[in-house]
Amino acid sequence: MRIVETYSHLNGLEFLMVRKPGLWEEIQQAVASVDANALRTKISKEKRTDGKLLFSPKAMNAALTEAFKIRGWQEQRMSYWVTHDARLIRQTLTLSPKEQKFRIEDAGEVPISSYNQTDFVKDRVAVEIQLGKYAFVAYDLFVKHMAFFVGDVIDIGIEILPMKELQRNMSSGPGYYEGELYNLIRQGRGIPAVPLLLVGIAV
Repeated sequence: MRIVETYSHLNGLEFLMVRKPGLWEEIQQAVASVDANALRTKISKEKRTDGKLLFSPKAMNAALTEAFKIRGWQEQRMSYWVTHDARLIRQTLTLSPKEQKFRIEDAGEVPISSYNQTDFVKDRVAVEIQLGKYAFVAYDLFVKHMAFFVGDVIDIGIEILPMKELQRNMSSGPGYYEGELYNLIRQGRGIPAVPLLLVGIAV
């Protein structure tokens, strides 16, 4: 596979190239190591592509996941506590999970355990491989990466998406680079307030 396009939000790519060039090289190597043509295994039943052999998103995700894992990238989970009181959430947002729980209970409220999980983190760089349903991309960009950034776990979030040329030959309807680029730019230059890098891949 190959990286076709990138979009740097809040200087995400520039940060990566200057501060973490080795990690950017690993990401490029991981993508390039996957032979997508070997993953064209799904026979379409849709009228528009009836009988056509399509790429399997699950198989592509598994191949990319393995490519990152052998390079030392690991899944990471970040736990935290929430409550119904907005004032309390603002006070506890940057505290450790233990302190969050204590503050919420001390205020007489009920703490609710929650967490965010991201595909890969290495040396404060997060990578999400998003070949699933399109709705998950917005959650990654506006919730997951932000949560890890605010929690001081990462400095940049990276979202890997298929280009439209690849997406139209996949067996389900994942989001695609061009559409998510539009959605991101539409929010304005400073939203979300976390450095991001969109990466568009194709065969």
